[in-house]
Amino acid sequence: MEWTEEVKNKLKRKNQILFSKDSECFSELKFLIEQQNHRTMALWALELSEEAVRVLEEKYPDETRPREALNASKLWAFGEIRMREAQRKILDCHGFAKEIDSLEDIALCHAVGQGCAVVHTAGHAMGFPMYELTAIVRKYGIETAKEAVENRIMYYVERLIYWSQQEPSYKGKWADFMLK
Repeated sequence: MEWTEEVKNKLKRKNQILFSKDSECFSELKFLIEQQNHRTMALWALELSEEAVRVLEEKYPDETRPREALNASKLWAFGEIRMREAQRKILDCHGFAKEIDSLEDIALCHAVGQGCAVVHTAGHAMGFPMYELTAIVRKYGIETAKEAVENRIMYYVERLIYWSQQEPSYKGKWADFMLK
């Protein structure tokens, strides 16, 4: 099934998330994700989350929870804070989503939370694109979102390839659990 049909069906059912990890449009991305180590996935997800946080900061300049979640997740990945502290900030970011009305921004908050959670396990990696692409469809509408969605999926792949090449020479500090 074409991804647009899947999304249209989910819109009709009023689903919150319009993409699933098994969506056909994710086949190349999923294949690449399966080949990566945890550090590569964290670098990729944190970079994508940074972009989403900046978008949210433009719309909600007084709201700090998405940025706090991102900063805490970076500190956690680098071994400077413990999981519980970062986890609390991530949950607070998800909590912000419950306080706003924009379906686009709700999805973007959840994308940030999922991206930050990749530090815990790379298994959260598909959560970011599922939510961010949902935000894109909410922004443009399904009838005009096709190009934006497909370009963004290509961007995810490009950035993952970039980080897979950069990670071996990455000079940053890692928490012990990220080295396993």
